[in-house]
Amino acid sequence: MFASLGLNERLLKALDKLSLITPTPVQEAMIPVAMLGRDVQVSAETGSGKTAGYLLPILHQMQETPAPKSATRALILLPTRELAHQVNKSCTELASFTMIKSCLIQGGTSYNEQKAEIRKNPEFIIGTPGRILEHVQQKSIDLNDLEFLVLDEADRMLDMGFRDAVMEILRACRKERQTMLLSATLAHKGIGRIANEVLKDPEIIEIGTHRSDHQSIEQQRILADDPAHKNQLCNWLLSNTVFDKALIFTNTRENAQQVCDFLQKQRDRQNSAAAENSSWGKAARNSMKIGCLHGELDQLERKRIMSLYRSNSIRVLVATDLAARGLDVKGVDLVINYGIARSGDDHVHRIGRTGRAGEKGLAIALVSPNDWNTFCSIERYLSITMTPREIKGLESNFKGQVKKIGGKAKGKKPDDDKDKTKKKPKPKAELRHSFKKNVGKRRAPSVKEPVEPGAAVAVVNAAKVAKAVKGAKVEKPAKAKPVVKLIDKSGFAPVKRNRKAKAE
Repeated sequence: MFASLGLNERLLKALDKLSLITPTPVQEAMIPVAMLGRDVQVSAETGSGKTAGYLLPILHQMQETPAPKSATRALILLPTRELAHQVNKSCTELASFTMIKSCLIQGGTSYNEQKAEIRKNPEFIIGTPGRILEHVQQKSIDLNDLEFLVLDEADRMLDMGFRDAVMEILRACRKERQTMLLSATLAHKGIGRIANEVLKDPEIIEIGTHRSDHQSIEQQRILADDPAHKNQLCNWLLSNTVFDKALIFTNTRENAQQVCDFLQKQRDRQNSAAAENSSWGKAARNSMKIGCLHGELDQLERKRIMSLYRSNSIRVLVATDLAARGLDVKGVDLVINYGIARSGDDHVHRIGRTGRAGEKGLAIALVSPNDWNTFCSIERYLSITMTPREIKGLESNFKGQVKKIGGKAKGKKPDDDKDKTKKKPKPKAELRHSFKKNVGKRRAPSVKEPVEPGAAVAVVNAAKVAKAVKGAKVEKPAKAKPVVKLIDKSGFAPVKRNRKAKAE
């Protein structure tokens, strides 16, 4: 029970309104330590309630020690706008029975409007590092009175290249503060370095790991030949799987838009008579809407799509990894990995959008030949084996490659029956006559013995000498010797006779 944690009465009233009665394991471990003012480093799986785990102790301390004349008291940094919007909404709900206010600072919205909100002196500033750094450089945010600093999804911020921006913001903050660093994945090469710089004697809390088995999520894999085959598989799965909301992940913005367009065309086929018997006929009659979310959309469009998805106006969302971190949308019970995640950690965050808060979820990976090695590395990294699945009528010609990463053979027997004495065929270039005609013949020596300058030396063929000497019989040698050459005074260049000199 939250009441046993010693939280403020106004916070307990807000929790009752939200029907939050029992804290999660990470909240039970984190809230008492954070209420004491200690720095905290938390690692827990997605959907474990980390957001309320740091918001509640901060709100409690603000209620217990009010400071109406101070500047910003708490700063929360997050990697994406969607996650910042979600945390701001949670903060507003938990503080609904208090006078504590929060301000959302992110890109894609008016800078001057944000300055006007900051001048109202809210207790919380929640946002992304890029826009907050811009306000810090323009001195529109005063962080000299800062009491609480939270770095949520810290590893993702490092991956997105926000380290320099985060460190510059931290240098502008008050040194005497409480700092909390959270992520589902603290096993990151840069996390240890940044933790040593910003945390002071932290309490390390680890409730499960990002590599723990997600028992509430059933993971399957379906082999596919190419993107067109994947499109047909998505089409079939959405038509024949019972779900409330579905989330399809792609690796690029272009793929997200292409998959969304394809599914919309399949849905729109209901307008024809033949569509009544098509796979999307039933879904289309139920007015299933499809949305697309990626980084090229402006902030207003991204916010509108997420609002429609949360309200169930959009039941199928095709998205990049922009939607993989921290987003808590109720009712997502089907996740399809159209493109395989680039790492095991990203895979954990993707499938973590379903099976949240003890609910059941289904995650399906569509694996093509180009995805096989990455897929195998994810299984090896997470120590899992996804359940193979095959859809009748959409079977794949691809059955899984023999070789895995590292060049090790998988299920391949040694070739003992092959004739090892058989020579390899020669390249075509070595079979040409120009390559073979001089093989085995020795070249004539290129270096000659030095000769005294001015001397006319004649080296003649033995057969010609025999003809010059009367009565002499000399056997013809096997090899011919060099012909007579005249050497000039320099000893090397042949002499060119002058015709005038001959006439004289």
